[in-house]
Parts: sequence; structure tokens; C-alpha cells
Amino acid sequence: MNLDFDVDPLFSWYVVLLAVSGIALLVIGAVNLGGLKFGWRALNVLVGLGFTGYAYYLAFVFDGSTYTIFFKAFILPVLLIINAVKALVTRSQTPAAPAAPAAAPYQPNAQYPQYPQQGAPYPPGGQYPQQGAPYQQPSPYQAAAPAAPAAPYQPPAPPQG
Repeated sequence: MNLDFDVDPLFSWYVVLLAVSGIALLVIGAVNLGGLKFGWRALNVLVGLGFTGYAYYLAFVFDGSTYTIFFKAFILPVLLIINAVKALVTRSQTPAAPAAPAAAPYQPNAQYPQYPQQGAPYPPGGQYPQQGAPYQQPSPYQAAAPAAPAAPYQPPAPPQG
């Protein structure tokens, strides 16, 4: 293991911070704590895997004598964590959806008005049956009364004057 806080504390703390940042981003991306959208969660997981993998590489595999520390790399995890906290706060401030109204209970003996069957003609004269009265459908064999012919059009008389 390459972590030795007595010999090179800067390198050791860098690896620890990489690992902590990576694990935090993995948790934020894997568990939907703040209501993040899928794209943000995927980005958190990818960056978290990168940071954790690089920390593992530096702690267990790295055997070189020189290395470069990129402190600017810690800006991205800070921004992603701030984004997750902001999403959590906005989710907690949104009002809850109103409850759906309760449905009327089923009443098997309730009296409902009887309507004509689908496609049945309306009663003649536009009269609808009273509520509860059954609809009397005319027989299809009865001849319908012929319609009265319309009077021919008469233009108005010109004014006399």
C-alpha cells in the first residue's frame, strides 16, 4: 500500500480525498436521495467510479516516483454534490399533489335512470322518458309518418312608397 502519512502526507491525503469524493458521488448517483434526473445520476456514478478507481490505482498499484496532483479535479465533485443538495431542497419545497376525491361506494340496489340502448333512436318529438320509466323503442316495422313538404321560398315584397 502506498499510503504513508509520515513519508508523504500530501500524496496520502490526495488519495484519501479522491476515494471519499468518489464514494460520495457513487452513493448520490446510485441512491436517488435528492430526486435527481437520470442523466445527473449517471454522471455522478461515472465520475464517482473514476475517482474511486484512480484512488485505488494510486494506493495499491502505483509504484512510480513522480506524480501530479490535480486539485482542480475536486471542483467537479463539489459541484455535483451541490447540485444534488439543491435538487433535494427543491423536492422538499414542492407542494404535495392534492388527494384524489374518494369514489362513491358501490350500491348494488341503487336506482339509476334507464337510457336508450346504444344507437337507438330518440323518442319522437324530443320527449325523453321520465326518470325510472323504461324507454319504449318504436318497432322497426312501423311506417314513419311522411314529413310535410316545406313551403317554397317567397322573397319579401318591396316597400311601397
